[in-house]
Amino acid sequence: MNARSLYLLIAVLVVVMIGSKSVYIVKETERAVKLRFGEIVDGDIQPGLHFKIPFVNTVRTFDARVQTLDARPQSFLTLEKKRLIVDSFVKWKINDPAKYYTSISGDMFQASERLANNIEEELRNQFGERTVTEVISGEREELMDAVIRDLSKRADEQFGIEIIDVRVKRIDLPTEVSSSVYQRMRTERQRLARELRARGQELAEGIRADADRQRTVILAEAYRESEETRGEGDAQAASIYADAYSADEEFYSFNRSLQAYRDTFKGGGDVMLLEPDSEFFRYLDDARPPSRSATQP
Repeated sequence: MNARSLYLLIAVLVVVMIGSKSVYIVKETERAVKLRFGEIVDGDIQPGLHFKIPFVNTVRTFDARVQTLDARPQSFLTLEKKRLIVDSFVKWKINDPAKYYTSISGDMFQASERLANNIEEELRNQFGERTVTEVISGEREELMDAVIRDLSKRADEQFGIEIIDVRVKRIDLPTEVSSSVYQRMRTERQRLARELRARGQELAEGIRADADRQRTVILAEAYRESEETRGEGDAQAASIYADAYSADEEFYSFNRSLQAYRDTFKGGGDVMLLEPDSEFFRYLDDARPPSRSATQP
């Protein structure tokens, strides 16, 4: 290889090297700034193929996707000076690459630390203006909206960051007061349970007393009706007996005597001591049955 070919090869290599240093690509998931000797000349380079002057311009790229900052749990005081342990997280992304670079040099770790401090301050202010009830249920959405609004304004002005969402994952009581709170809740539930049981017992006693009263009334009415029916039956029986007796008194007396004999001697081992001329043996002396009256119905 002669000197001319060598020089040509070196020239080609230099051109290729300069060309590779002059071209750069910004991805869809990135935001970039162009610097000239450390000074920003283009603060928001869009995704695509771009050119720069080698050794004069440098390009810094940043992740433009939504980032999640899981803040460490912090202790906050409410309006009534009750301490709560709050665990939260933040969704954010880069809104102004130039401000993001100049404020924190595009350092993701530093951005997270600064955001965590701002979140802690905003939550402390918001919790300090509300009671425990308002924080947990009553004004939860209003609290989050206020935090997002104030934090977004500060983050955009200071770091060029857009706050997408701020959420509280959980709110806990400190360990030293949790047991007392749970005990108070348990006592309240037990008191309510006793009241409900007492109310139920009172209703049960009322229902039982009413059932006993109705039972007594029903039995009394049934007894009255049965006595009336029995009385009517006895009256009808007495009337029938009276009619039968008046139809043929002798035959009725004879029939009653036969029934008395049957009941007396059916055992076979009974002993009776009576006078021979007793009225009981009236029909034994005369075995002829009395004639029935022709006028009986």
